[in-house]
Amino acid sequence: MCGIIGYVGRRPAVPVVVEGLHRLEYRGYDSAGVAFVRNNSFRVIRAKGKLGALEEKLASEQTTTATCAMGHTRWATHGVPAERNAHPHCSNDDSLAIVHNGIIENFQELKAELAAKGYVFYSETDTEVLVNLIAECRKDEPELLRAFAAALRRARGAYAVCLMERNAPDTFYAARMSAPLIFGLGTGENFAASDIPAFLPYTRKVIFLDDGDIVRATARDYDIFRLENLEPVAHEPQTVLWDMQAAQKNGYRHYMLKEIFEQPRVMTDVLAGRISEQGDSVLFPELDSLPVPVRLHIVACGTSWHSALWGRHLLEDWARIPVQVEIASEFRHRDNFLFERDEMALVISQSGETADTLAALRIARERGATVIGLCNIIGSSIAREATAVLYTQAGPEISVASTKAMCSQMLMLALLALYWQARRGNTDESRQIPRGQRISALVSLPAVLGDALSAMHEKARELSRKYAKADNFFYLGRGHCFPLALEGALKLKELSYIHAEGYAAGEMKHGPIALVDPAFPTFAIAPDDPLFPKTKSNIVEVQARQGKVIALTNEGTDLSADDIWTIPRLPSPLAGFVVLPALQLFSYEMADYLGKDVDQPRNLAKSVTVE
Repeated sequence: MCGIIGYVGRRPAVPVVVEGLHRLEYRGYDSAGVAFVRNNSFRVIRAKGKLGALEEKLASEQTTTATCAMGHTRWATHGVPAERNAHPHCSNDDSLAIVHNGIIENFQELKAELAAKGYVFYSETDTEVLVNLIAECRKDEPELLRAFAAALRRARGAYAVCLMERNAPDTFYAARMSAPLIFGLGTGENFAASDIPAFLPYTRKVIFLDDGDIVRATARDYDIFRLENLEPVAHEPQTVLWDMQAAQKNGYRHYMLKEIFEQPRVMTDVLAGRISEQGDSVLFPELDSLPVPVRLHIVACGTSWHSALWGRHLLEDWARIPVQVEIASEFRHRDNFLFERDEMALVISQSGETADTLAALRIARERGATVIGLCNIIGSSIAREATAVLYTQAGPEISVASTKAMCSQMLMLALLALYWQARRGNTDESRQIPRGQRISALVSLPAVLGDALSAMHEKARELSRKYAKADNFFYLGRGHCFPLALEGALKLKELSYIHAEGYAAGEMKHGPIALVDPAFPTFAIAPDDPLFPKTKSNIVEVQARQGKVIALTNEGTDLSADDIWTIPRLPSPLAGFVVLPALQLFSYEMADYLGKDVDQPRNLAKSVTVE
């Protein structure tokens, strides 16, 4: 949620900042603003709504002389979406301006203290409290760096902030604590931003800041200090391997559609370097020094949680490892959770910055567990804090609704199951498909999906027109298809705002079937696997109550439904890799046909970095 960018350099700063804000729109926002110094005074321009409203205001401003500026897209936490609550915020004396992503948990206490000293507040935000706290700290610490650090030490919560001073218009400061912030190193210019795409047109050289880092940057230089003592610290810059083309639409109508169609390439990238030259084993050198878990606890949120639920079937069936899947926001608040010897935690997050998942990682580490991080973003907090990290190689995912990230997570979990199966020794080969055959099936996935996507898209478009008037939907699945039913329902809800519920198909008779009627359609996931007869019975039960059914199945199955959607036949549970994009395309086409904002659904942010 929220996006911030700071820039100092040789270019006109405001256009660079606004361009960066556009590249951060996917994070979700309700207002936006920029700040820069002109004629020894701050100019703070803010607007409610999309960036177009801000750009209209900026059109009448003279901005070309400013070579340092900062901007913000806000997603409301403290204070309603309104111009007065939009960032940046200035101190009462107009000497400082700040943008902030996160939540200052003790802001009410600090606000009361400052109000007693005569400070006036013009917004309901915690951010305005923070900038005035910095101004107050300058009374004892005239050097801004020290005052900044003193104020941040008093602030409890999560923050990524960028700070500017009216009397030093060629410098910005930035700091992070439990919220993403990345420093970009250009030639004669420097950046700080919530995510790499904000400055990727100008540099691929980045520093992933740690919690408690404070940066002071000019066009030609920068310094990084530790919050607790202002001791200098050194970070090795890294080079981002993807470019702006990877973060653009490339002719697709929406980022989401592009990212769905990127999934065959993502699969190829995930498999690269993970299969031995002989094609008979899976390689995870990052894990070779760690024991095979006797029990695995997977912790995740949202779509990543659905990936974990799907992966549990493979880890238990193939690797014979008991798996407990936890919702991170619930796991972190349980007091009685203990890890036994050789138990392991696996935390999954596309961004690597999900607040609840990151908190769960830290709890697991405190309790002595080995923690593997599975994420997409190199240098993210989860990547740095986990015992070992596995990168999903999905590339930039811009659409708020996750698509290719889930595909990459599922494939990594399948590979992980085969890797641990080999290390444990296959003691039950007679009941299982040989490992080499499963590896071959995984290697074939990019071609299978690549050949099928266009026809799947056409079928999704056809069905969306037929069912677009529905107010409710059931999604049903059994076994490995139950998590996919949950994901299908989630995608329909978040994109089209149609109420949808995913259910384990066998649970329908335990209450939900009471809702079935001709206006309440069901999307049944019914591949030709060992559970197909059971799923078929559930479909018949829905039809007996005049419920309309879309059945996602394979060619040749003995199944009757209002709409049959056939997909390529893959061995169970690898059918999930063609089921998933079918569900995504159906939700995409429903939302697009209904005129919804596909890439930026209402009320949603790409990364949930605060509670």
